[in-house]
Amino acid sequence: MNTRIEVVKKKKLKSPVLITGLPGIGLVGKIAVDYLLTQFKLEKLANIYSDSFPPSVHTEKGVLELIRDELFLYEFKNRSFLFLAGPVQPSLDIRMALPRDHYEFAEKIVLFAKKLGVKKIYTIAGINVGDKRMERAPRAVVAATDKKILEEFKALDARVDYRGGLISGAAGLLLGIGKAHGISGACIMGETNAKLIYGDHGAAKKVLELLVKKFGFRVNMKNIEKEAHNIEDAFSQLSKQLEEKKEEDEEDSDLSYVR
Repeated sequence: MNTRIEVVKKKKLKSPVLITGLPGIGLVGKIAVDYLLTQFKLEKLANIYSDSFPPSVHTEKGVLELIRDELFLYEFKNRSFLFLAGPVQPSLDIRMALPRDHYEFAEKIVLFAKKLGVKKIYTIAGINVGDKRMERAPRAVVAATDKKILEEFKALDARVDYRGGLISGAAGLLLGIGKAHGISGACIMGETNAKLIYGDHGAAKKVLELLVKKFGFRVNMKNIEKEAHNIEDAFSQLSKQLEEKKEEDEEDSDLSYVR
């Protein structure tokens, strides 16, 4: 099967833009896009299946279906926004998916988007900053296919990491393959910690704020602000505990013993 895109509804699109948020570091992209899906009135355009997904089926109320990602349409300010969302992408574990599976998955989506008239792709992901995530509020970091787009995001207070690095999985390949097909765009990353396997709502909120600045989306941030606040409270408590432990260890090390 490889990757198969099942069209559910055909629509005439207006200057379409593709925004993707699949699972990755800190679940930043998935949380951000899933939150937008709860805010907007959407139409589903397509289902995306792939044999590079985990070999499982999804069940709901006893009814099972193949695991899939989905493509949704949101019409806003005379423009078509396509959102790619879902629970899976090809695994980075080579035991589950080979490198060619990642390329095939990304290229199939890029070619489908190109057929729909998409000329811009924005992927959302997390960037691992380790324990620094506990020490400061997360920032939005951007990497783009060209300097013009990079400057546009810098003007919106996005940060650029000039040290260089890798963007793995769909968040990177959709842009790299898209660029080869004449589609430009950017990866918007929220600073997070890779250990946050249950998700970093604070980093997702930061990315959402940047998207709102960029596109003018009307988004009620109340619920995600609550989740983000819970994350920050947990970090503060953990930092306090670590500091107390450090002080205790230092006190113990100062003790002298007569033998």
